[in-house]
Amino acid sequence: MLKSKTFVKKTRKGNVVKVHREHYMRDDVWCGAEHCVKCGGDEKPLQATPSAESQSQKFKFFHYILPDTNVVLHQIDLLEHANITNIIILQTVLDEVKNQNTAIYTRLRAIITNHEKHAYVFTNEHHRDVFVERLPKESSNDRNDRAIRVSTEWYNKHLPQNKGVRVVMLTNDRDNKRLAELDNIPCATIEQYVNGLPNSAEMVDLLALASDSISSSTPAGDKLDYPDYLAKGTVQAGIKSGALVQGTFNRSRENYLEGYVSAKAHPEPILLKGRLACNRAIFGDIVAVKLLPENEWEHPSKTLAVNEGDEEDQPDTDAVGGEAKNAPVLPSASLVPPPPCGKVVGIVKRNWRAYCGVLAPSKGSGVFHLFRPQDRSIPNIRIKTRQAESLQGKRIIVNIDGWERTSMYPNGHFVRVIGDLGDRVAEGEVILIEHDVSYAKFSGDVLACLPATPWVLTDEEVARRKDLRYLDVCSIDPPGCTDIDDALHARLLPNGNYEVGVHIADVTHFVQPRTAMDKEAASRGTTVYLTDNRIDMLPELLGSNLCSLRSNVDRLAFSCLWEMTPECEMVDVMFTKSVIRSKASLTYDEAQARVDDKTQQDDLTKSIRQLNKFAKILKARRFEAGALSLASPEVRFKMDMEDERCDPLEVNVKELKETNSLVEEFMLLANCTVAQRIHEQFPESSMLRRHPAPNKERFDSLVSWAKTVNVELDVSSSKKLAESLDKAVLPDRPYFNTLIRILTTRCMMQAQYFSSGTLPEEDYKHYGLAAPIYTHFTSPIRRYADVIVHRLLGSSIGWDHADPTLLGKSDVETLCDNLNYRHRNAQFAGRASVELYTHLFFKNRVVVEDGYIIRVKDNALIVIVPKYGFESVVYFDSQQTDYAEDKQALTLTTEDGKPYKFHMFDRLKVQIHVDSSNEQHQKLVMQLVEPHIPGLSVVPTDAMAVDEPNANTSNKRASPAAGPSEKKLKK
Repeated sequence: MLKSKTFVKKTRKGNVVKVHREHYMRDDVWCGAEHCVKCGGDEKPLQATPSAESQSQKFKFFHYILPDTNVVLHQIDLLEHANITNIIILQTVLDEVKNQNTAIYTRLRAIITNHEKHAYVFTNEHHRDVFVERLPKESSNDRNDRAIRVSTEWYNKHLPQNKGVRVVMLTNDRDNKRLAELDNIPCATIEQYVNGLPNSAEMVDLLALASDSISSSTPAGDKLDYPDYLAKGTVQAGIKSGALVQGTFNRSRENYLEGYVSAKAHPEPILLKGRLACNRAIFGDIVAVKLLPENEWEHPSKTLAVNEGDEEDQPDTDAVGGEAKNAPVLPSASLVPPPPCGKVVGIVKRNWRAYCGVLAPSKGSGVFHLFRPQDRSIPNIRIKTRQAESLQGKRIIVNIDGWERTSMYPNGHFVRVIGDLGDRVAEGEVILIEHDVSYAKFSGDVLACLPATPWVLTDEEVARRKDLRYLDVCSIDPPGCTDIDDALHARLLPNGNYEVGVHIADVTHFVQPRTAMDKEAASRGTTVYLTDNRIDMLPELLGSNLCSLRSNVDRLAFSCLWEMTPECEMVDVMFTKSVIRSKASLTYDEAQARVDDKTQQDDLTKSIRQLNKFAKILKARRFEAGALSLASPEVRFKMDMEDERCDPLEVNVKELKETNSLVEEFMLLANCTVAQRIHEQFPESSMLRRHPAPNKERFDSLVSWAKTVNVELDVSSSKKLAESLDKAVLPDRPYFNTLIRILTTRCMMQAQYFSSGTLPEEDYKHYGLAAPIYTHFTSPIRRYADVIVHRLLGSSIGWDHADPTLLGKSDVETLCDNLNYRHRNAQFAGRASVELYTHLFFKNRVVVEDGYIIRVKDNALIVIVPKYGFESVVYFDSQQTDYAEDKQALTLTTEDGKPYKFHMFDRLKVQIHVDSSNEQHQKLVMQLVEPHIPGLSVVPTDAMAVDEPNANTSNKRASPAAGPSEKKLKK
């Protein structure tokens, strides 16, 4: 049966057009019930007799459940519970959820494909008996609710012969429930249904809290009168007219009572001072901001204030802005004008997620309790649970349901227990959840894409490729590396030039477009390296075996071959799919030993020496062009492998050798060469990587800090900056140059993937590398961006036809957005893992080490400890301090009346140990040893990673300071 549907649709340009579509109707759509007499067939998702554990006692008959759209959107955690089975998902509901929330849609699809859930999608929109037309003056929402009721009623007429099983509609919409009851359709609210389940005590905590239930229970002391949000229509009109600014909310990492909004339409972040100015925005939310008059703009607070979780004990703030009440009076003079200030007047899109943390100790016997998130940029969350006693000392997950304007806290609901607080496995899982890292085992659909084992390289495949197995190819990696992406070689040609080759694992041979494995790799985006673990982008059979360029086995590769003169001038380049056989898998130390040992004169060692010679020339040319050499200390842990807990025995900053630079230079050369090639072939849809030049304003503080020690930094260009960094040497301070490079790193913008057709060519440049065009080609085992680049490069040489789904610039841009997000989170997850193991290292130790002052606040010194690669804070009583901003100095006057002066870049001796009094946020405590100050008390504070972002971001999900040197990072 064929129907014609006509409707109006607004285009992207705002035009309204009339659309005519043919709508096919069928009468043979199966109901999904096992052994259904009318539909026939035995293999159906819905069980003939649902298990008793999934049956609510509110209904005295076996039944399936049919949730409406709002139940799916707001109660997805409950629907994922193992005891909620036999679920009918209507096409109407599935389409609505897809349009409203892609994250929940993905989770709903996972429920549908999980065979143990016995879920079935009923295509009611194409079933002749249940399809409903939209009535005149009927809203789209009312029409969809009616379609849900009609389908439920149809099921209950269709199924009685199927052993008496019926269908219950779940809805929290009062009108929808009332109309269903008038038609004698079995229905219940989600809370009524759950309360009738045999294990309701466990499952009721999964219920998302309704606004009215939380408001009535909020203690008087936890109430706050936030401003109302503007209506959605007013917000959209304001953004369109420019009266409001749309941007992403970030909490300040230096003062939790302040926030920033970064907006594309605004040149610099907008400062929000005080709780009411932030107006219930949570990190990552897309918000609408109204700018305050310029005469109300203020500087960020110079008081360091970290959220310790006890917000009710913290000083309150003024209505819109200003410092915390009772805060010390700060100097009004400033070296720079204040940033623009504003207030949140509306929420465009919430970016809530699952939050890890602990339940605060209960202050009463009620069912409402405060949850303290691990992420300090997130406020405490009020949840309803009857399991408070058993949840003490546990890491748990909570979701936010809403935030009433009269409550200091958002309301949410308990999801699940991760494990015991302090347990290493549980803490590792917290890191993955907090950084949105997908760590589930690969699904059966993904594993089904793997080649049969044992895999054999066929003669037909060899015949298609260039056979390079005769070359002296080797790989150079860190110790223990199993996912070997790349190998290299150099050999003398008869004409006196050299052939230099970079050979990259041919992952695209095994990962075909649009397969389940390809989709999973695109979703994960990157391999995540933790201190004690690795979360792979691809299954181990590929990453550590068939794609890994291990020695003495035949492997498929994508090779980039240059002909170079002895002076390292490029004569020609060729790209080819190849077969290689690596002669050795070397560590950096082993390769360096070959370079240094002049007695070794074998062909492989000669190849490495020639590569090293060329690498030095390439590096010198990069720096001459303006590439930056910055500092970002990475630490390495030596583990106690005889102890099953694998405790860290030592922690030191990693030492880099010449061979590290050897590999880096040729990876950079390959990436630049490939970028040029794919851009020539696909100028509108190449996946490239850019590093924007930072605004000069980002350097203002650093430049003024350097002047305090008579060092001049020229930031007019990357070349001038590189030259001035080379000159930034203080003979009496040997660590100063490294310190200034670390601080320069923090002024950088974040490097990003982008689609070439979305930006003018002058914006392609990679600032840190001084490269006019750049991409990622050399690590396809661990980065999905490289997989896309391999496909584009393969198409450019005629190996494969271009995949049309990857060549639209909007498609590439969407993919780039996810890859940028995944790449940032992987970086921060790795740093969080290092931080966890640093705490474990110091747990039973007290050490004294050198530290250097890298920030001076009016009540604190921020100190970096180079040996361990972290920084922490030394607080002072602000009544005893005198802060001089122009000199970046702090004078402390103690009870003995003697002044102690601290300046930017001063060296101190600090004693370091762990304070475990706060189990969730254990602290690395720094105590001054030199200079010795009698009677000085130090407030414990969290250690902060060296590469944390600047004050415009606040959280490990925010954009990190870019490491402009795109090094080859392996674990």
